[in-house]
Amino acid sequence: MSLACRLAAVLCLAALPSAGFAQSLKWSGDVTPPASPSAPAAPPAPADAPQRTGDYLTLMDTNRDQRVSPEEYQDWLSYAFDGMDRNRDGVLTADEQPGGRGKTVTRDEHRLRIAERFRRQDRDRNGFLDAQELSSPPQ
Repeated sequence: MSLACRLAAVLCLAALPSAGFAQSLKWSGDVTPPASPSAPAAPPAPADAPQRTGDYLTLMDTNRDQRVSPEEYQDWLSYAFDGMDRNRDGVLTADEQPGGRGKTVTRDEHRLRIAERFRRQDRDRNGFLDAQELSSPPQ
């Protein structure tokens, strides 16, 4: 399985309301989504995963403008990458990835993939995601 597929699977599973997901992967340390430099507070950790569709908007929308920007989306979905990056160098090496193998990927490469996913999910092409777009699969 390619690295992109594995990361997509990890990110999809991380969005599920499973409190034990991070522990099941045996990540070291706390896994908390990073705060956006312009945002007052960081979104909750994966253990506080949304239970309803509207919860995704509430949790990702750190500036509380009722829409999710590309940066907010990337920050939220990067917590899985950050959790696997045990040495905090911004690079996932094979030994840091599930199964202990895979191609090396940088945090920037990972964020570019998330940006592409955002673009596909932004159906009205306004540069933001609303609750309906967040609940729909990417096109």
